[in-house]
Amino acid sequence: MKILCVSDYIDQLVYSANIKTRFKDVSLVISCGDLPLDYYDFIISSLNKPLFFVFGNHNLKRIAFYDHRYRMPLSSSAVAYDRYRPCGGQYISGKVVTEKGLLIAGLGGSMRYNNGMNQLSDRGMYFYLLKLIPALLWNKIMYGRFLDILVTHAPPYRIHDCEDICHRGFKAFLWFMKVFKPEYLIHGHIHLYDQNEERKTKYLNTTIVNAFKHYVIEAGESNEQTTE
Repeated sequence: MKILCVSDYIDQLVYSANIKTRFKDVSLVISCGDLPLDYYDFIISSLNKPLFFVFGNHNLKRIAFYDHRYRMPLSSSAVAYDRYRPCGGQYISGKVVTEKGLLIAGLGGSMRYNNGMNQLSDRGMYFYLLKLIPALLWNKIMYGRFLDILVTHAPPYRIHDCEDICHRGFKAFLWFMKVFKPEYLIHGHIHLYDQNEERKTKYLNTTIVNAFKHYVIEAGESNEQTTE
């Protein structure tokens, strides 16, 4: 099953009149955050495929609509409606969902660097991922495995991350991969400007993919590809 992954940057290969031709064989779309929700609406309406997303540390204007940690009272004004208007995608941070036989979970946010929204310490991320454990145990009982794909914004610690605290990865994700063994961890947050920069890494049983701009994976297979 082919999955279009996007993150961090409005890619003209995706935001294009040719999207239906270029990505006609994808079955679903995953976003790792830092993108406007209107971009998701374009992808969904163009491909007519389900889209699952987490928020990163930017483009957070509408996060209060989805995440109870930031929820505020709604106003009846048109401005407030636009602020809280949802997109057609499904927000999965702190959740586990099943789609087309795939078990997918999300953990959004970045390392805390200026006390802004959707930023966590490494300990905070450990506590956040505890929300997933009951559903993961249920998956193990029902399907014989915990998870297929973990969607994050930030990368794991020392895998695709950077030295500065904003772009440092979470140690919690290393523990998660060791215990729950997802086939993929798909993240964003780390921009790639050179084709030789590392985009894909194997850690234990998990293939870690940086979805910057866009990337196509094939779930259940070792064959991944970018689309030029």
